[in-house]
Amino acid sequence: MFYRDERLALFIDGSNLYAAAKSLGFDIDYKLLRSEFMRRGKMLRAFYYTALLENDEYSPIRPLVDWLHYNGFSMVTKPAKEYTDSMGRRKVKGNMDIELTVDAMELAPHVDHVVLFSGDGDFRPLVESLQRKGVRVSVVSTIRSQPPMIADELRRQCDNFIELDELRDVVGRPPREPRPEVDEELVTTE
Repeated sequence: MFYRDERLALFIDGSNLYAAAKSLGFDIDYKLLRSEFMRRGKMLRAFYYTALLENDEYSPIRPLVDWLHYNGFSMVTKPAKEYTDSMGRRKVKGNMDIELTVDAMELAPHVDHVVLFSGDGDFRPLVESLQRKGVRVSVVSTIRSQPPMIADELRRQCDNFIELDELRDVVGRPPREPRPEVDEELVTTE
């Protein structure tokens, strides 16, 4: 599925990958994830996309963002929007689909293989467009959660589907105790 001389780029939809791993009962060790894909090919870039709550004094995702930034990941962030839903619950919205799509299309002429860490069906047209440019696309998500975290149309479009649960022993670590603050799972991508 991977060739050692392939130029790779990773595109990580942070909130989507977090939710998929959480549904499977483990956390991602990003150092191991980066090492695993560097072993599989010539990794040019590893992008991580997430929205941040800028108005909070402390964002629980900030330490992860800082660590990723200092450890070889290209961070793409933007302020999340906070709102109250019809039930009076505090919600956070932060969709990074456009940013990820633009970056993938710009990098397409320089890579052979894109690895997309997301199950979001909105990425199907991106995958199709990358394939028309001669880029192979692997998608990492899970069908083992209830409901499955990957959209069927995205799974059918990609060249290679990688079941996240099968990467557990390679890139996973046991989950931490839940924090009382806002967590990545609260950031919706609608």
